[in-house]
Amino acid sequence: MFKNVIVRVPSKTISEGLTSAHEGKPVYEKALVQHENYVSALTKAGVNVTVLEPKDEFPDSCFVEDVALCTSKCAIITRPGAETRRKEAELDDMIEALKSFYDNIEYIKAPGTIEAGDIMMVGDHFYIGHSARTNEEGARQMIEILEKYGLSGQVVEMKEMLHLKTGLAYLENNNLLVAGEFKTAPEFEKFNKVPVEMDEAYGANCIWVNDYVLVPAGYPNVQKKIEDLGYKVLVVDTSEYRKIDGGLSCLSLRF
Repeated sequence: MFKNVIVRVPSKTISEGLTSAHEGKPVYEKALVQHENYVSALTKAGVNVTVLEPKDEFPDSCFVEDVALCTSKCAIITRPGAETRRKEAELDDMIEALKSFYDNIEYIKAPGTIEAGDIMMVGDHFYIGHSARTNEEGARQMIEILEKYGLSGQVVEMKEMLHLKTGLAYLENNNLLVAGEFKTAPEFEKFNKVPVEMDEAYGANCIWVNDYVLVPAGYPNVQKKIEDLGYKVLVVDTSEYRKIDGGLSCLSLRF
């Protein structure tokens, strides 16, 4: 179960965020409303939400998931692969917020790069995507830190997706949403795989929070498959964040 969530309000510069999508630029006012609705959904799922102030000098800073991995034993500050995002991991308010919840804070060091959007937690085991944003050294350091605390990790080679969690979502109870290259990845054979078609691949980025599953608006087939598994679904519109490669999981740290 999750007790706490950290989010950051989107900045007025959100339209300058990094993107590989061809969906146009996000509209700040719309993004703000969508973020408020996202926080409301999380609150409904029974967590306490810590809201950090926007940082206009960092257009992508609302995507807090990438800058830290929150585990049951420690928080690990990452070192983002995107250079324009590297200083986000050093922001004082984020580190102070994590220190208020964790006694143990660890740090990924150069030349390692890793973004926690590439990390999927399954109990005490962590799958780490080797991607354009997460290099071998970053993954090695992350696994070393996890093992120090009695946790474990393994690397998943990637070729297509931006982040591991772009095409995967673990919904607890052995249920795993899979899209694209992950449908056939041998690492996920033991799971009850719930396939997501490529035209709804963005919908694969859902989050399980205390028996609720937050699902992005506009992906009815994904929503139905999750409902058919017996989960309570909360639908949240993240269309403005999709324009800058962001999904539901990217917008929060959950622990």
